[in-house]
Amino acid sequence: MTSILGISAFYHDSAAALVVDGEIIAAAQEERFSRKKHDPGYPFNAVNYVLTEGKLKLNEVDHIVFFEKPFLKFERLLETYMAFAPKGFKSFSLSMPLWLREKLFQKKFLFDKLKLHDENFKDIKKIKFSEHHYSHAASAFYPSPFENAVVLTLDGVGEWATTTVAIGKKNKLEMIKEIYFPHSLGLLYSAFTYYTGFKVNSGEYKVMGLAPYGKPKYKDLIIQNLMDLKEDGSFKLNMKFFNYATGLTMTNKKFSDLFGHPVRNPKKDLLEDFHMDIAASIQSVTEEIVIRITKNIASEYKIKNLCLAGGVALNCVANGKILRQKIFDDIWIQPAAGDAGGSLGAALAYWHHELKKPRENFQDQMKGAYLGPKLSEKNIEDQLKKLKARYTKKSSNEISSIVAKELSNGKTVGWFQGRMEFGPRALGGRSILADPRSDKMQKELNLKIKFRESFRPFAPSVLREEVSNWFELNYDSPYMLLVSDVKREKQITMSEKDSKLFGIDKLNIRRSSIPAITHVDYSARIQTVHKETNLKYYNLINEFKKITDCPVLVNTSFNVRGEPIVCSVEDAFNCFMGTNLDILAIENYLLIKDDQDKSLLKDYKNKFELD
Repeated sequence: MTSILGISAFYHDSAAALVVDGEIIAAAQEERFSRKKHDPGYPFNAVNYVLTEGKLKLNEVDHIVFFEKPFLKFERLLETYMAFAPKGFKSFSLSMPLWLREKLFQKKFLFDKLKLHDENFKDIKKIKFSEHHYSHAASAFYPSPFENAVVLTLDGVGEWATTTVAIGKKNKLEMIKEIYFPHSLGLLYSAFTYYTGFKVNSGEYKVMGLAPYGKPKYKDLIIQNLMDLKEDGSFKLNMKFFNYATGLTMTNKKFSDLFGHPVRNPKKDLLEDFHMDIAASIQSVTEEIVIRITKNIASEYKIKNLCLAGGVALNCVANGKILRQKIFDDIWIQPAAGDAGGSLGAALAYWHHELKKPRENFQDQMKGAYLGPKLSEKNIEDQLKKLKARYTKKSSNEISSIVAKELSNGKTVGWFQGRMEFGPRALGGRSILADPRSDKMQKELNLKIKFRESFRPFAPSVLREEVSNWFELNYDSPYMLLVSDVKREKQITMSEKDSKLFGIDKLNIRRSSIPAITHVDYSARIQTVHKETNLKYYNLINEFKKITDCPVLVNTSFNVRGEPIVCSVEDAFNCFMGTNLDILAIENYLLIKDDQDKSLLKDYKNKFELD
């Protein structure tokens, strides 16, 4: 038996993963345990969890692989500061002490951290380093169902690379093309995230959610001024407009002057039509680049399958367009496409690439992304008693039928079942669920439960065999990473008066028979639910369908804005008692809000800052 521990840390979304004899045993992000969103620290709790899941002590693990090479990253920082000198001295002087104290000597730093898990762990030689983009590419190719594939990784920056193309054949994975820092699609998108007043590395999906409210008026301005974009999708950014290479901000005054507005201050400035047009424009530019790259690599390599990883692969609108344009026959996207997934990729790369172990099973190896902890009945009951919760215990079938009935009556439900998801999306393990047929539900969920901006869209979970009856899609989308339109016959055409509305004013117009998950452009980010990977969730949706004739539920992550997805019974109960959720189902334990002790209600709204 060969066990490999993968670790990603020290930038954002630290995580750990365990692979044993090539099988993915467990993977989790540190934020779920530490309760710090996007926690970048050493993933102590996540490492503990994956070792427990694998029934291993650290000194029994054969190899430990870190997801990137710190020396290469340090080289990039030094060369970048030299190239832009004397600009950027402030940023340089702030970052160097940390590098010289911790990051440069990462092997020793990691060794010291790892010893805290197990005093018998004494072999520093077990620690190895993968390359950032290789880890990403490995996380996308090796668990995919494809024997051969082109692998596209798009993100901010690893050591030097920002965009890479690799070719995967059986157990071999080879890097073919790279675009280097500072030219980065991920950082370009992040620059616009910063400019529109959202947080870099967490607010990018807000820009994507805001885009359909605007018009891509600035697309040509961006392409003509901010970059040199080639026909094959390769590009160079015009660094005169950006500050991220050496500064403390993403954009500079020249950037603001180009668009005629200063950077939005989220504390003072409301979102205006301008910001929606900017969001629409950068989204359109991103899609243009992604489509050009994928068309080019499809014709060049003549391989029918595409795997995607890196933070930009979470841009499910762009993914949907690749699929719709039939550039490749099949697409598979790593559900933990961001840096967290690097921990898994590093472990899998070591198994297949370094140890030269074959790939034998060409099916999706991610187990539905349900790779986190599952709680025992005893643990749940002990915790509920400790929290003074009032609950009843039911059978699995009773839970499905009671919850489906309550959902059909407009109730909102915290759904805590099975193993926790790996990656940013809740997929029916740690989810908040609601009835998609309600035209008030989107606003209500955003404002009363998630405490976040009203424009944020919600995703549908739909039974796999029903997806093509409700959406313009007949394809597996288990990880909620493809966007498609609601079926035309389910759409409600806007009146002439309604279609003249602009921006957020469109939000309250009923656009389909499932308005709670229909975005303003009639699109939805779809999760197909499969019996094989999540039977309990499948059964719940099936029960809901029996009552309503609708095989779709609203599915959003079980948390409030700024909070990581819930992980423990206590997290779930606190979120339940601090929001307007009506029901909480933790495995077979059912909690009704009206039955709870009112003195346990919490003020949750101000607990977490805006994400």
